[in-house]
Amino acid sequence: MSATVPTPPAVEFRDVFKSFSRHKSHVLLRNYLMNWFKEGNKSRFPVLKGISFRLDRGESLAVVGANGAGKSTLLSLVAGLSTPDSGTVAVNGRLAALLELGSGFHPDLTGAENIFMNASLLGFSRSRTREIFPRIVEFSELAEFLDEPLRTYSSGMIMRLAFSVAVNIDPDILITDEVLAVGDHSFQLKCYEKIWEFRNAGKTMLFVSHAPPILKQLCTRAIWIDHGQIVMDGAIDDVLNAYHGSVNVAT
Repeated sequence: MSATVPTPPAVEFRDVFKSFSRHKSHVLLRNYLMNWFKEGNKSRFPVLKGISFRLDRGESLAVVGANGAGKSTLLSLVAGLSTPDSGTVAVNGRLAALLELGSGFHPDLTGAENIFMNASLLGFSRSRTREIFPRIVEFSELAEFLDEPLRTYSSGMIMRLAFSVAVNIDPDILITDEVLAVGDHSFQLKCYEKIWEFRNAGKTMLFVSHAPPILKQLCTRAIWIDHGQIVMDGAIDDVLNAYHGSVNVAT
């Protein structure tokens, strides 16, 4: 009898380090190179320091921490927008990321053109995008503005368009970074209902938010990051209580 092959996790980080260059005043290329060789990695600052965790299929995970803790950098690595300095990041499944309003969009293209461009970035063919286009438009409630350039859209309208594309490609993994804080109340409720549909359908979700009530509703587990390191990984209530307790003590 053959052994059962374990199911790979949806997302896995193994000893991941990530750093960025410090932005200094503009210098000539030759001076920049001289400084780089002279200072070595002193001109870089670490953002993530040996992050390791596993997110199984169907889990809903919150990532919490103070501003600058490394939360958004972690999500950008999951989305493939950047690569680690060392360690490995594995993602298994179709992923949709809502990390920043307008990411993957072009301000001079119309709403309709941006739908096709964004869907192509998420791996959809033009013919497949045509099939799901009516669903995207209906969910966004932006039919009358589709022929207008994106630069004329409000931030709430851009969020509608981005969210509508993301949820209608039927991702296996959905990651968001505070994006649902933008937009009118009725559309926010519509987004939450869609996310609940995903959760009930066994989708994998990864959230960054500073709104504990939302995280408690949507997530069962949380990771607390501080200065680029995981301080705690556990049940959502336990992690949020510990995190907010530390914030209250510090203030």
